[in-house]
Amino acid sequence: MARIAVGGFQHETNTFSPSKATFEEFAAGSGWPALTRGDPLFPAVAGINIPIAGFVEEARSLGHQPVPLAWAAASPSAQVTEDAFERITGQIFEELERAGGVDAVYLDLHGAMVTEHFQDGEGEILRRLRTRVGEDLPVVTSLDLHANVTPEMVARADSLVAYRTYPHIDMAETGARAARQLTAILGSGRKPAKAYRQLPFLLPITQGCTLSDPAKGVYETLMDLEAGGDRLLSFCCGFSPADIHHAGPSLLAYGAGAEDAAGRLDAFVRAREADFLPEVWKPQEAVAHAIAKARRAGRPMVLADTQDNPGAGGESDTVFLLEELVRQRAEGAALAILFDPASARIAHEAGQGAEISLAIGARSGQAGHEPFRATFKVERLGDGRFTGTGPFYKGARMRLGPMALLSLGGVRVILGSRKAQAADQSMFRHLGVEPTAEKILVLKSSVHFRADFQPIAEEVLVVAAPGPNPVDHGEFDYKNLRPEIRRMPRA
Repeated sequence: MARIAVGGFQHETNTFSPSKATFEEFAAGSGWPALTRGDPLFPAVAGINIPIAGFVEEARSLGHQPVPLAWAAASPSAQVTEDAFERITGQIFEELERAGGVDAVYLDLHGAMVTEHFQDGEGEILRRLRTRVGEDLPVVTSLDLHANVTPEMVARADSLVAYRTYPHIDMAETGARAARQLTAILGSGRKPAKAYRQLPFLLPITQGCTLSDPAKGVYETLMDLEAGGDRLLSFCCGFSPADIHHAGPSLLAYGAGAEDAAGRLDAFVRAREADFLPEVWKPQEAVAHAIAKARRAGRPMVLADTQDNPGAGGESDTVFLLEELVRQRAEGAALAILFDPASARIAHEAGQGAEISLAIGARSGQAGHEPFRATFKVERLGDGRFTGTGPFYKGARMRLGPMALLSLGGVRVILGSRKAQAADQSMFRHLGVEPTAEKILVLKSSVHFRADFQPIAEEVLVVAAPGPNPVDHGEFDYKNLRPEIRRMPRA
């Protein structure tokens, strides 16, 4: 039995986003648990589809003793503040010191954290870890599929284990895979050979979806290359809205034949570069198509407001699609989740059934963005406390603050007081809306919504309404990318 120190620090950083991740964001939590340290940590994450929960469960089943450090996550945004980074990493290492002697360390990291003072947040965490535990102690880290993997991260961890699904329905399973990898390292007494490749182009966030090609084929090939050998492979799509030197896709291979497997997977992805070009709808055309098709469809039309996705650093407060729904007089339409704590508070003060004049949305002050002004009916109120039921947010104990369902003609809007991707049907049901009965659903999400909403959808349209996460990377003013990087896949 090994004593394994277990902690984590999760943030996906869009350096072009309007707002930064403060310590208070990590301390509050929202879709994921709030900052927790010491003995309360494992109960706080148990049963949730996140890597640390899967690691702890699997490690225990393998006979190990997980030792809790600290864990925190916040909604994607601009840089993690220096204050937040130093305080949270400080808590992780304070708990590590308190734990005494351990046989290994597991960290649940994202892989795309940028801070006010470090381009490579995870590389810095791992550097500080190595100064404390030395080079010989086994260190394994799980990563998000959207990690911007750096050479420093590869050098300082003995194995980096990434998700294989987008929507990320395998987060807990990835933690369990990391536990098995760490067990193999402990059992063999030696560290595996490793190989690492970076690709020379950025992938649009919508194009890494593993439900269809080309990404589906990449992960099928990855698993074929693992079969029949002592190898573990990962492919990370990267997180493109990060203006750092090492942004972009990468792949990792560990174990026997790592170099050969990495080379073959690298060639497979490069040959399909043009297949990663995105297809998106303009707002006016998407809403018109959805209205026309909804008249004869038996299931909801689903529109993904990808450029305001809070899961990629959007503020979840743009109203361009809402305005288009109202302008075209959509019926049976519901939009979620518009992040607007002030309007949610006013709705609660007015009470259910009240009619109130509001200017909703556009709270983040983005240039060219204005609130939507109208008189709404307050249909339903909620406290924002419920449990996720879909494959992505499964088991997550949501804490989204005061929520409100507003209506205007045939259009309804769900307001929330904390940011979270609209990726779970429970977000609608919390306010009495049955998503399967709606004609049109507008979701502030890019891909994660597909896990719970694609099965009920008549059709899914990815819509490029204005927002801080543009599909076309040419809209970003990059300063730090490597010279060879192409901002879009080459046709």
